[in-house]
This record gives sequence, C-alpha cells and structure tokens, in this order.
Amino acid sequence: MISFVFPWAFLALPLPWLIWRFVPAHKETVPAIRFPFFRQVISEAQLTPAKGAVIMRRSWLQVIAASLIWILLVIAISQPERLGAPIETSKSARDLILAIDISGSMDTRDFTDASNENLQRLAGVRDVVRAFVEGREGDRMALIVFGSKAYLQSPLTEDTGTIVELLDQTEVGMAGPHTAIGDAIGLSIRTFEASEIEQRLLILLSDGADTASRMSPLNAAEIARGAGVEIFTIAVGDPDATGENRVDVAALQDIANRTAGSYFFAADQAALDEIYARIDELAPRLTETQSFRPRQTLHHIPLILAMFIGIGTVAQLQLASHRKMRA
Repeated sequence: MISFVFPWAFLALPLPWLIWRFVPAHKETVPAIRFPFFRQVISEAQLTPAKGAVIMRRSWLQVIAASLIWILLVIAISQPERLGAPIETSKSARDLILAIDISGSMDTRDFTDASNENLQRLAGVRDVVRAFVEGREGDRMALIVFGSKAYLQSPLTEDTGTIVELLDQTEVGMAGPHTAIGDAIGLSIRTFEASEIEQRLLILLSDGADTASRMSPLNAAEIARGAGVEIFTIAVGDPDATGENRVDVAALQDIANRTAGSYFFAADQAALDEIYARIDELAPRLTETQSFRPRQTLHHIPLILAMFIGIGTVAQLQLASHRKMRA
C-alpha cells in the first residue's frame, strides 16, 4: 500500500499552467535598429505596426519533458512511502521484584524436595524460584537479596537469564547473618521509583524475624501501599523456633494485608511451587500490545526519474541543434 505524508502537495500540480495563463509575460527593454522609411515599408506591405516582442517557441519535447518533471517533483515533495503489513508487539505491563532472604538461618537443612530429601533452605528456594523466573518471559524483574542489609543484585530488566545467573551465584550469609525485612521493602520501593508501570509486585521470601532493619517492616509496608506496590510474602522455616531463627508469621501476614497482597507459608519445595502458581493466579500478568506498520520511503524514485528525463531532454535538444548547424 502506497501512502503520502504530504498529500496536499498535489495542489501545486496546476501551478505552472496558472502562471502561464494569468501572470503577465516577462518584458525586457533591448536596443533597436532604426529602420529608414519604416512607415513607407509598412504601408506597402500592408502591415500594422505593433510593440516589438520576441517569443521563444518551445518544442513538443520540451513541453512534455517539463510537464513530466514537474509532476515527478510534486510527487517527491508529497513524500510517498510504502506501508508494510501491521506488526504487533507485546510488552509487559507489570514490574516484579524478588526479595530473597539469605541470612544465616537460610543455611538450615530442613527443606524437603520431591524425593523427600532434606535440602538447605536457600538451595530449595533457589530451585523453585529459578523455574518461576524462567517462566516470566516478557516481565521486567529485579532481584534483591537481604540479610543484615538489603542489596540490589539486578535492577528491573527483561533479561531473566541474568536474574537466574545472579540467583545461582547467591550464597547464605553474603548479606550478613541477620534479617532486615524492612530495609528490603524500602529498597524495593526505591527500585520501583524508576518504573512507570502501574502494576508493581513484590514477592518477599523470608525465614526469620526482622532484627536488623533501620525501618520497621510495617512502616515500610505502609509506604509501599502509598507507592502502589502489592506485596506477596512467603514464609519458610520454623514458626515454633526461638530467637532469630523463628519465622515471624504475624509480621509477614500484616505486611501482605497492608498492601492488599497475600501471605503464604511453604514447608517444602512442593508447597513453594504451588505458592508461585497461586501468585500467578492472584496477580495475572498484564500486557500492552502495540501495533505499527513499517514504512519505506519512496521519494527518491520520482527524483531519479525526473533527473533522467531532464538529462535525456537536454541531450536530445543538443543533438538536434548540432545536426541543424551541420545541415
């Protein structure tokens, strides 16, 4: 399909004819030869004297060539372009952050897999999270790990392969032995500030109680709610343990409730796998579809044709003049 960027340019097509028809001819004063007995010669020849004028006569070739060149120039000015078939692209309308607890208690080997073997908590979590991340093609994701402090491992990106690689390189204790849930939420809020997407989802996984945050987890949750962040909390570990090794179920439930999110408890890999499937149901991925048609400009074609017509016409006129002089 051919379209024109400036179709109004075709209004200029009759312009040369309008100028020829309505604009007075250009006049110049030139020296004249005084002819003796002019009146007697005119009288004998029975002619009527008039103002002197020399009118250049154009050949049919010049008229046709000039008309074609003008039409081609007007077409070029109108910017013709070829429109390709519509192409639709989809991009995620959701940004998602994973905040993973890697405090010292995540080294406990009480997480069971499908074969009922005990795994390190972080290793079991990592296997399930890896599959979850790999299935998020098109989503923008970020990874935060936290212990005594929270660290942004990867900013929001569609490169889920990088998220998986960074997750595989994460080890227990890299961020310190304690648990800073509030700081992890605060860092997530700052990370979401670079996002212009409305649906903002934080999945926070922890096996302990907050003992190291500079900001209370509940206060951080209130700020997250004001920023439009929905928090899904996942508890792993032992709620009946003592001290810092006891997962603070009540706090994680309160964080989720304050942000209109959901709370889950995972005792093993199978339960954690189901939790991530449930999160997909509760917060389905939104997409934005954009359609565009590729455009290929064609204005150079009429310009090239006009150039060849002009060169060919000049060459033909020169050849005809040369032959006439030789004759």
